[in-house]
Amino acid sequence: MIGATGTIGRHVLGRLLGRNTPVRALVRDARRVPSLDSSLNSSPALSASPSLDSSVHFIEGDAADEGALRRTFEGAEKLFLAMANGPEQKALELRAVAVAREVGIRHIVKVSAPVVGPDVPVAIARMHFEIEQAIERSAMGFSHLRPYGFMQNTLALLPSIRATGTFFGAAGDAPLNRVDARDVADVAVFALTKPEPEQRAYVVTGPEAMTHDDLAERISALGRPVRYIDLGPDAYRAHLRRQPLPDWLVEHLVEIELLARVYPEMPNDTVLRTTGHPPRTTEAFLRENAEAFLGPHEG
Repeated sequence: MIGATGTIGRHVLGRLLGRNTPVRALVRDARRVPSLDSSLNSSPALSASPSLDSSVHFIEGDAADEGALRRTFEGAEKLFLAMANGPEQKALELRAVAVAREVGIRHIVKVSAPVVGPDVPVAIARMHFEIEQAIERSAMGFSHLRPYGFMQNTLALLPSIRATGTFFGAAGDAPLNRVDARDVADVAVFALTKPEPEQRAYVVTGPEAMTHDDLAERISALGRPVRYIDLGPDAYRAHLRRQPLPDWLVEHLVEIELLARVYPEMPNDTVLRTTGHPPRTTEAFLRENAEAFLGPHEG
């Protein structure tokens, strides 16, 4: 695994451990592993040791280190590949794909973007397309996971909501689909545990698309009035830069807001069809995190 401590990967790891599936995971610091959330609570007792039990082994290293990649991949048949978005992501993932092919990995399950292609107006989506193409040219099996924005990302709105009772964007009245990262993990485990490699993509969605105004209403229903303010792309870009955020992330956040205006983010049946359970709802996610959204005002 690459990404075992990430938003999706921590849940993938927990589910694989629950199945007693042998896992080898590349992590920068094995001491981070015990901080994983409740997705691991049903798994064997965790410790700070790189080897937690007979079914999981953590390799400490960096994804930029080819030797660490080889130590992680050798002897494995399948690879879960999920990296944080960023300027180095393309080079890191392409290196991982190349090493996986060299050591005999048969199947890669990669977390990608919901809409990919050479002409998609989102730089990171174009990057994911290039990586997908490299995997497909490798002759390995592949499962491209293409999830919409995570419900977990709404937690990033908390500082603004707590301070002013508002949050901002540039999507206008375009509906956006949000999917719980735990559902993406469930689809990943479905793909990872199939007996034979496949060659397909899964667009992974939540049960509905809603505007930012709709989201504000759902949050307000928890008991704290919240309002969405649409800034338009230029003002939203300036707002993000004041936070401050790196330029690449500012542009990405603006691009995905504008993408929803062009590509309708409609729900599908991927989660139900692959996992047997319906996708988790926004309301359920907000109720789980109601204490955070209802916390005291800041400032």
